[in-house]
Amino acid sequence: MSGLPHSPHALVTGGGRGIGRAIASALVGAGATVTVLGRNAAVLDEAVNAGAAHFTAVADVSDEASLKAAIAGASARKPIDILIANAGSAESAPFAKSDSALFSRMMDVNFMGVVHAVQAVLPGMKDRPYGRIVAVASTAGLKGYAYVSAYAAAKHAVIGLVRSLALEMAGSNVTVNAVCPGFTDTDLVAGSIDNIMKKTGRTREQAIAELAKHNPQGRLVTPQEVADAVLWLCGEGASAITGQAIAVAGGEV
Repeated sequence: MSGLPHSPHALVTGGGRGIGRAIASALVGAGATVTVLGRNAAVLDEAVNAGAAHFTAVADVSDEASLKAAIAGASARKPIDILIANAGSAESAPFAKSDSALFSRMMDVNFMGVVHAVQAVLPGMKDRPYGRIVAVASTAGLKGYAYVSAYAAAKHAVIGLVRSLALEMAGSNVTVNAVCPGFTDTDLVAGSIDNIMKKTGRTREQAIAELAKHNPQGRLVTPQEVADAVLWLCGEGASAITGQAIAVAGGEV
């Protein structure tokens, strides 16, 4: 597998924990300079102190002005060659109880956060000899799940954006892809587990099994497995891979 070009600058949104932190750490290990972006400065600083990143940028991806200012600051340090649009949020509710505010929250974080981040990095990236954009979507962007219609709609939108933008960028050195994890062992899924326990009275083990049943391998995906897929997409050997939505889900389709 071809590795990264010499010391690219990677920006990882939602990079302080979970999948984002695993991706940031993998990129550091591959020789990238990594900036992690998120809302919680202390969490981001801890990632840097642990060697999972080099720099931090504080912003809420749902706040366009804040996000673009933070990315401009990171770009001033060193032009951004790799964008990992990972930040996201999930809320569950039956469709009948999913009001417009819920749909707006899911779209603002999970979709518009990707849009704004890409708009901030793309003008400079497409003029350089190498660029990678990877959105962390979800298997919810490839199929439906009950009780998460707003989240699934936002993730479907991310995949549509990726496929369209990849075609626009096909004449450049920028590739645009998505990875679609299944249920992954992160803080976000831990919240879903707690919710299942609260609403159904199941034990933690039973709640985990309820989520893992979607995975033909019968387990939760690990953040490192997602990071490995992202790292491959960022490598020079993946230059012909663009417009793809790659499931990291143990065979779930």
